[in-house]
Amino acid sequence: MYDIGSRIKALRLKNGLTLEELGSRTELTKGFLSQLERNLTSPSLTTLEDIVEALGVSMARFFAEDDEEQIVFTKEDAFIDKQDGRTIYWIVPNAQKNKMEPLILELAPGESSKQIEPHEGEEFGYVLSGKISLQRGNDARKLTVRKGENFYVKGNEAYTLINNSSAPARVLWISTPPIF
Repeated sequence: MYDIGSRIKALRLKNGLTLEELGSRTELTKGFLSQLERNLTSPSLTTLEDIVEALGVSMARFFAEDDEEQIVFTKEDAFIDKQDGRTIYWIVPNAQKNKMEPLILELAPGESSKQIEPHEGEEFGYVLSGKISLQRGNDARKLTVRKGENFYVKGNEAYTLINNSSAPARVLWISTPPIF
């Protein structure tokens, strides 16, 4: 399925437009455009034509497959998901179609990741700041991983990352194949 929201956002940013500026060009609300970019709603064909025209491309060009594969990703490409004391930064859009999926996980003090269930694959994590504990399966022992250290886990058992410290922790987390 074609990701209309991401395509609109990419073109809007490429044109240096804010949601408000695109809204005034299309007579659509900033809130509607935000929901559209996050694929929380779908536009009518007429609305999509108005948006595409305001972004300076034709409908054919809008739906054309890019010949160039994106290699460099910026902060603006990331999708941020905040949930109960943890924030996930999906730093490579649509990474689930790739062989690996990188993200940055931020854990507030006392919080933990969701348990990663056994799967066919491997996980790598590098602690960018703070420290975390890695708890494997039902094992009561926790392995401490500090800033500048990393972990490498095979997918054959469940595990969870826990922030038992009083400071936030940030982890660059890469899984293969994508599981998040």
